[in-house]
Amino acid sequence: MSLFAGLDISVKTTAVCVLDANGRTLLETMVDSAPEAIADCLRDLDQPFERIGLEAGPLSQWIYAGLVEVGLAAICVETRHMHAALSARINKTDRNDARGIAQMMRVGLFKAVHVKTPASQHRRLLLTSRKLLQRKIYDIENDLRGSLRNFGLKVGVVGSAKFEDRIRELVEGHPLVAAIVGPLLEARSSLRTQFAKLHRMLLGLVRADPVCRRLMSAPGVGPIVALTFRTCVDNPARFSRSKCVGAHYGLTPRLYQSGEVSRTAVSRDVVT
Repeated sequence: MSLFAGLDISVKTTAVCVLDANGRTLLETMVDSAPEAIADCLRDLDQPFERIGLEAGPLSQWIYAGLVEVGLAAICVETRHMHAALSARINKTDRNDARGIAQMMRVGLFKAVHVKTPASQHRRLLLTSRKLLQRKIYDIENDLRGSLRNFGLKVGVVGSAKFEDRIRELVEGHPLVAAIVGPLLEARSSLRTQFAKLHRMLLGLVRADPVCRRLMSAPGVGPIVALTFRTCVDNPARFSRSKCVGAHYGLTPRLYQSGEVSRTAVSRDVVT
């Protein structure tokens, strides 16, 4: 008889619930939030699993990949759909959530989501880390501009390369201000150095990827846009139609009807 399991994953522990085809509870326990511990717990029952459900979250990609690697039928479920299905329960506990997920797996009431490949996760980590350093550099620059303006020191229009020289020139006659601004400029310089390393890594990755090079042949598409699109799409086969890609990026269709006129356009407002 095939079994169905639900996993409610937290940082340290995971609640596990296993049901049979008739909805009878065979196992309810807590294990460590690691693929090996969860797989060992499930395989101790020595019966095949038809579906093992887990909610999409910070640890879900790692645990999903580990369960699939050992041959278990893991399914990652969309978070909002899962929340709507479990919100009817009076008491929200890890044990009840795991039981609810197992019931969803048993009756087929779930919406599976795509789990990105490890290569796509690495590309995403590179993009987000680069963007994080870039934001911190901008934060320091904007803070310096605003703070110095209180003393009548206006930075004006200046490029990133000459920004530090311009700041030091302005505070030259203000020793206390210069002492305070100095550490910020050193932090900015260090951030720019590390940002340049990640940017070179990104360019090298794009240069070695034939898909990114093909995307960059389109007018206005640079290495960052190409790699971002490549990372988000991941596996093109998961989209049934090319129009679905636009909806995945938040480009929602807009319908205009008046009398005998009916046309559909794509809105460029990204849904957040």
